[in-house]
Amino acid sequence: MYVSTLSLFFYFQMAGSTESGGGARTVCIMPCASRGGSMLSLRHPKSGEQASYILMGDDLCELNWFKQSFGSWFLGDYVCEDGGFYICTPVDPIFVLLPLFDFAHMSNSNDQGKFRQLDELLYVDGYPGYQNLISIARNQMQMICDVKEIGSELFYRLDDSKVLSWLYCKVEQLKKTFPKLGKNYAAQEERELLKDIILMLGEYVKEPWLKLLCRQLKIDIEEVYANPSESTVASVSGETTPMPFKTTEVNGGNKSDKSTKGRPPKKLKTQVESQNIKDMFRRVTRSGTK
Repeated sequence: MYVSTLSLFFYFQMAGSTESGGGARTVCIMPCASRGGSMLSLRHPKSGEQASYILMGDDLCELNWFKQSFGSWFLGDYVCEDGGFYICTPVDPIFVLLPLFDFAHMSNSNDQGKFRQLDELLYVDGYPGYQNLISIARNQMQMICDVKEIGSELFYRLDDSKVLSWLYCKVEQLKKTFPKLGKNYAAQEERELLKDIILMLGEYVKEPWLKLLCRQLKIDIEEVYANPSESTVASVSGETTPMPFKTTEVNGGNKSDKSTKGRPPKKLKTQVESQNIKDMFRRVTRSGTK
């Protein structure tokens, strides 16, 4: 399988999701270095809707769900008719934290905003998972924030110029990466390549920041959205684009699993949110679970 050179390919059983102790079988593709981690429910940085992330040490990964129109999985002695799978990919935590710092900024033409402590900035009602990102924020948010130390406490305030510099660095990194993705990107002129990069960043960054970035790059944002390149249209089509996964979707399970030995699928029961990825997924072998 083409992803095997980039990721570990696992199939799992959702632990504790059936009345008899079994579980709905599913497939998850994770980074090679992954050793499990904690699942967090956070807001998607662009839409603000609930999305699932996995914290693996100091690395944050987003969990997306992918499904083509036709496909199935052979999992040991079972056939999973659904054919969908989960993709766990690293994401820069600054993307996820930027909306919180932006909201707390509350700056205007006469006031640059207030300095706040991290525990206050990362408090979001209904999303306790942000508190797990305090150590990451302490190490990384100085890239886009002014930091003031008072005694032993650190206070942070978003700096618009630093945010733009950080976004510009992302653009430069992607300019080097995109041509390696295929001949269509490699053959693009720089302006068209920049438009594709802005579209990709637009999946994680809200429009006000994109407008400022476009102004710095001397590109009209209306032009970016009006005429996307064929490469970008193909890469973001509904057939091939992973969708953000919500923790609550685990409750639905996979009701289309069938055994090649004639065993009927098991009825799922309601499952509460798991805080540890190892509690959610358990590897399945041909001889059973372990």
